[in-house]
Amino acid sequence: MRSIAIIFLVTQLGEGFYVTSSLSKVTLMVPHRPPLTPRLSAAFPKISAHTNPRDPVTNTRTFSFMASYNSTQISPEGASGSTRYFNPYAAPQMSRPSRFHNEQSSTKPSIYDQRKYQPSFRYDGQSQNLANTHMSLQARRRKGVLIIIILGLIILVLTIVLPVYFTVIKRDDGPVTGGNGSEITMEDGTTFTYSNPFGGHWHYDPKDPFNNGARAQSWTPALNETFQYGVDRIRGVNVGGWLTIEPFMQVVAPPALFEKYANATPTPVDEYTLHAAIAADPANGGLDQIEDHYKTFITEKDFAEIAEAGMNYVRIPIPFWALEVRENEPYLPKTAWKYFLKAVGWARKYGLRVNLDLHTAPGSQNGWNHSGKLGDVNWLMGPMGFANAQRTLDYIRILAEFINQPQYRNVVTIFGILNEPREPFSGMEQIQSFYVEAYRIIREITGIGQGAWVSFHDAFTSRGDWDGFLPNADRVMLDSHPYIAFGDQADEGWGVRTDAPCGWGGDVNRSMEIFGMNNAGEFSNAINDCGLWVNGVGQGIRYEGSYVWEDFPRIGDCERWTDWTKFDEQTKGEIKSFATASFDALQNYFFWTWKIGDSIHSGKVESPAWSYKLGLEQGWMPRDPREADGFCGNTAPFTGTFKTGDGNVDLGAYPWPPSTIREGGEPTALPTYTPTGTLLLEAESTLTASSVMVPVKSCSYLDPWVGTEASIPTPLCGGNPKRDLQRSSVTQAPMI
Repeated sequence: MRSIAIIFLVTQLGEGFYVTSSLSKVTLMVPHRPPLTPRLSAAFPKISAHTNPRDPVTNTRTFSFMASYNSTQISPEGASGSTRYFNPYAAPQMSRPSRFHNEQSSTKPSIYDQRKYQPSFRYDGQSQNLANTHMSLQARRRKGVLIIIILGLIILVLTIVLPVYFTVIKRDDGPVTGGNGSEITMEDGTTFTYSNPFGGHWHYDPKDPFNNGARAQSWTPALNETFQYGVDRIRGVNVGGWLTIEPFMQVVAPPALFEKYANATPTPVDEYTLHAAIAADPANGGLDQIEDHYKTFITEKDFAEIAEAGMNYVRIPIPFWALEVRENEPYLPKTAWKYFLKAVGWARKYGLRVNLDLHTAPGSQNGWNHSGKLGDVNWLMGPMGFANAQRTLDYIRILAEFINQPQYRNVVTIFGILNEPREPFSGMEQIQSFYVEAYRIIREITGIGQGAWVSFHDAFTSRGDWDGFLPNADRVMLDSHPYIAFGDQADEGWGVRTDAPCGWGGDVNRSMEIFGMNNAGEFSNAINDCGLWVNGVGQGIRYEGSYVWEDFPRIGDCERWTDWTKFDEQTKGEIKSFATASFDALQNYFFWTWKIGDSIHSGKVESPAWSYKLGLEQGWMPRDPREADGFCGNTAPFTGTFKTGDGNVDLGAYPWPPSTIREGGEPTALPTYTPTGTLLLEAESTLTASSVMVPVKSCSYLDPWVGTEASIPTPLCGGNPKRDLQRSSVTQAPMI
């Protein structure tokens, strides 16, 4: 609740007369006259807007009208305790206060002693009847009091309205935009200087919070301008390890959570086990520690610095538990969503466009720690594979409904529907069927030619495998993650390995000519898998010959690659060349990742090849990403525009559901959900998604991460070996 400062007003009623006011007190200041003489009327002191020239003002006295519901009193402030109070609202009485003047005048005779004076009055030599005088004075007094009351009410209104205006409405007035050198005040009150050397400017007006006037750099279209894909390059970074927490990225505050709980049982190796371990430690904050990480690992300042680094896009991975969790799922529910919305606001403020990436899926789409749970793939695979895919489609639908609202549409312009599903596990037919169903849902929400681009990960197949996929589709792009760190290891530096990223350029050009828009959603400067927990907690390192899943010969010790404090200028120059080669070849890209946190043991970043921010600070990342253009000698980069497609897609060529689920069988014989649930998504507006896939009461289900070898429940649904499959329907999102 906002506090309201009280403004004291002073209103001049006439020459020498003032009324001052606060919310609780109205004070009348009147000139003090010399003691009255017998020739003056003394029934009441004369309160006039004009001073009688024969009665010069010697000093002013203050009378306070104490405002209350029932009465108002007037008293001379600073008078002695013997002075009585005068009530101007009371009926005329014959008894009067003994004096209305200072004690220094008390030697003069008082005309208020009714035992000595008859009630007759003279004023300017004229006698008046006492009753008539009382009536005349009473009328004048009431008129004066009425004026004072009206003025007092006006003043009281002003003392309320003006403070509200200046402290609530006007308090946010100030700069709503700024460029290089301007000062930014963040939500917590801390400030920093915006240092954008590329002609970008921020924009935020609390009275118009969805204004899209910001521009990241002079060469990047403002958010309220058209970004021409294929002409304007995507130069982006990921904010990985933030809303989806990965072991090797660590966290800054509180101290690295995977390291902090390394001795817990079981040892946390993914977010599933990390959240469970933290929840079991309420003495140290429990799951609040996860939100502490959200608050501190990435802040508004990071988004400003991303724009200052020449980036125009940010890829934001989010987990499905940002939307909901279900029974026995240990994740902190719905909290990441609040910080995703903050991120969208920061992106809007600094002119950055957003690639929203759904990074996790129920059951795990790839079995890696960043999918939510390390281990088996239970997405489109195994007895719960189809049910988990149904849930995932619901989350895609809800996110699409949300970002399609007009206040988000120009900021969140790419939707990566699922990060890194693995074709060797789930199957190409099944993955493509899922992609097309997701595309159908999204375009049913947005309409053709509107809404975000739909980004499909290549499922770790080649770009060429997608050449003929979904022809005539409206604004789809292919996402590839060209890492070289996880293949064969070599004792070679960055300078020798620069040819590898340059070799990607021709394939990218070819795919953009045939498939359409391409982007590299992830890549890094890593040329080997050295770094604390790069492969995961307890998974070992290929380069050192300790990788637990495959046999790799030992090449050497990783310290040479991880102790960046010993990098010389030649090494930094080689890393910079590797980075610029990657930028040039990939053309539209998102570096993984913006920031790596410090280890609590060494006090420094242990995976330097993965941190864009550290590279900028230490000089091995280009200050201007445009330096990369042409680095590889690419004489024919793609410079055309993409056909967005008319949306006339043959959906029947990719039926949903697929005919079979690997390690499961026919979808109709597997546990499935029914679209009868709801999900509440809160933001500036509240979106209540209906038709959400939920369990059928009469059916049996397994744990979403049960594994591929579990048996299908028998009977499945009340004795029925199979059941009909249903689809969710679109919920129209609220428009702000």
